[in-house]
Amino acid sequence: MLSSNKLEELVFQFLAGTFHQDFESPEEALEELLREESKDYLEAAIAFLTDFIQSEYSDIEKNEYIQSFADGLYFPALGLEPLQWLYEVIEQIKEAVKTK
Repeated sequence: MLSSNKLEELVFQFLAGTFHQDFESPEEALEELLREESKDYLEAAIAFLTDFIQSEYSDIEKNEYIQSFADGLYFPALGLEPLQWLYEVIEQIKEAVKTK
């Protein structure tokens, strides 16, 4: 598992706070995030999630980290690896920021 530092803490808070087991669907959870969070937060999320994707950790470590803390998601049903899914989430956040 990844070591504890500021970047991982931000990613943990994003994943655990948004994609937990109490939502209807991942799409609904993301829509709620995009609707309720400020443009500043969403821009910060793009930055720290991109930093996480580009970090020196292996893809295996990143996938395990995402899967551990986005515990409301079942990645095989999505047909995506956790890292691929997170990249798509970043792209959706970027699109939402354009209209805020």
